[in-house]
Amino acid sequence: MDSKEIRVDLSISDPKRIEDNIKLAQQLYRLNHAMPYTQEYDEALKEVFSDNLGEGSYVAAPINGSCVNTMKIGRNVYINTNCLAMARGGITIEDGVQIAANVQLLTNNHDPYERQVLTCKPIHIKENVWIGAGATILPGICIGKNAIVGAASVVTKDVPDYAVVVGNPAKIVKMLEPEKFA
Repeated sequence: MDSKEIRVDLSISDPKRIEDNIKLAQQLYRLNHAMPYTQEYDEALKEVFSDNLGEGSYVAAPINGSCVNTMKIGRNVYINTNCLAMARGGITIEDGVQIAANVQLLTNNHDPYERQVLTCKPIHIKENVWIGAGATILPGICIGKNAIVGAASVVTKDVPDYAVVVGNPAKIVKMLEPEKFA
């Protein structure tokens, strides 16, 4: 995926950024401490994601990270527990995606010389992707339609549609047959 890098200098005091971070931290705390499958939990989900959570989608607590509220989550997406979403660079998750427990979606990194500067690139997860437990998706990555990312894999390069990738760094081990998808 060809994506533009965003740079954020954390050494520059930004009252709005600080206020937004505090508000999100408090919203995530409420979500992460609400009883699942209750009205309180549904309201907390809505508070964090507002209109960015598609119909029929569910995010299982706990979820942590930065700018989580900016994630765009399609319809019928399931995100399991302990997701770390460092979303300052932008995360788009299309319809039908399944994300297992302990997955890390990392859109930001630190400049190797100016470590107070974040370098951010978006992550795009296309429709019907399955990401296995403990996988890590790095900045600027696009995971193609109907692809599978194996458990504990570290995705350092774009994944084509219908590919199954595993390992660190993740490599294609198999291509799925498009005609078998309904």
